[in-house]
Amino acid sequence: MQYSTLGSKKTSGIKVAAAALFSLLLAPGIVSAQEEDERRFADTKTQQRHAVGQACGKVLEGVQVLTEAENWAAARRDLEGSAMSACKTSYEKSQVYNFLGYVYYSQDRYQDAVNAYRNMVNEPQVDERQAISTRYTIAQLYLILEDYARAAKELEEWMKVSPIVGADAKVLLGQAYYQLERRDDALRLVNDAIADQESKGNLPKEGWWSLQRVIYYEKNDYKKVADILKKLIIHYPNFSYWQQLGGMYSELNQPINQLVATEVSYLAGKMDQERQLVSLAYMFMGAEAPYMGARIIEKGMREGKIKRSAENLEVLGLAYQQGQDSKKALPVLEEAAKASGKGAIYARLAGVYLDLDDNEKSVVAARNAIQRGGIQRIDMTYMNLGNALINLHCYNDAISAFRNAARDDRSAKYASQWIDFATQEGERRAKLIESGAKIAGCKRV
Repeated sequence: MQYSTLGSKKTSGIKVAAAALFSLLLAPGIVSAQEEDERRFADTKTQQRHAVGQACGKVLEGVQVLTEAENWAAARRDLEGSAMSACKTSYEKSQVYNFLGYVYYSQDRYQDAVNAYRNMVNEPQVDERQAISTRYTIAQLYLILEDYARAAKELEEWMKVSPIVGADAKVLLGQAYYQLERRDDALRLVNDAIADQESKGNLPKEGWWSLQRVIYYEKNDYKKVADILKKLIIHYPNFSYWQQLGGMYSELNQPINQLVATEVSYLAGKMDQERQLVSLAYMFMGAEAPYMGARIIEKGMREGKIKRSAENLEVLGLAYQQGQDSKKALPVLEEAAKASGKGAIYARLAGVYLDLDDNEKSVVAARNAIQRGGIQRIDMTYMNLGNALINLHCYNDAISAFRNAARDDRSAKYASQWIDFATQEGERRAKLIESGAKIAGCKRV
């Protein structure tokens, strides 16, 4: 008589750690020991089985009825009581322990289940096929208990005596090795399992690729990770894989591919965190599509997914500014500047005011920016200030601003040209005023 073991219980009864592990590695559930026996020993000669006596069999049949009804307390009471009295031979005791292990497992008493199964395999007359299958079950239980060293040892011993070692078992040992930080050994096993399945035209399990992906990521092999994510996207569609693929393209310095992969999740409505949305907006701005970035931030703010903070307003204003829409950028940056008072935002405002030919406000904003500090390209702020002052015919002040800009090598050439222009234009207009021409002079701000 063969009794069912772990494969008979629904995965809903497994604790979180167990469910996560086996849903990934052994989906849809824990492998049935009986099914494993049938596959593993189909062509293998085994020793003749011992028989279960009538008295023992009657008790075990009653226990089986109780387990099918999930009356675990009564089943355990009968196993520890009447079954132990009725089942005298070593083989009969092995069957009692087999049932007892299953009952303990069904009650989430995993260590007790391990002890019971160990008692089973240690019985001198235990069925060899059943003992080998149960060693595999014990290894699974050690993984549930997060005792990875014993799980690995048990699987290694099982592999020595099992006629067939399938891909599932290799990945299971690979999982144990991974937890023991034996990354290369784990990768070798999971690669073998995946290659074996692919060579047979079978689809590897999602968890196998997931484990493989994690190991390659920790080895900084981002190209491999990207290739695995593409397979996962095709065979196990999940928008989180698109997001991860976008991250890998970022590591590989492929911004356009990163943008495309990330936008897929956005268009599907799978991105609702502020950080994700602002990051996507920056990607569009980097891809010279600032208007798309602005639309994402605007929509996010309307929906309450992006806070209307000074920092986010600055990004929105920058997107409009890059898109050469100064009219839309202006109120956004004014709100940001009022909220934060940062010099960097005033520096952006100075440029927007200049674009809109509001030179007086440009001068005020530029001076505010310089006074408050925190500007990455202060030379550009001085350039904007100089241009606004020229438009106000304040040439001496403009020359002073351009000289400050010229201190930065990146602006020195253009600042020098503007100094020459301001000098010549200032002298020309001064002569015209001296000759009685009625033209505007410097408008002080």
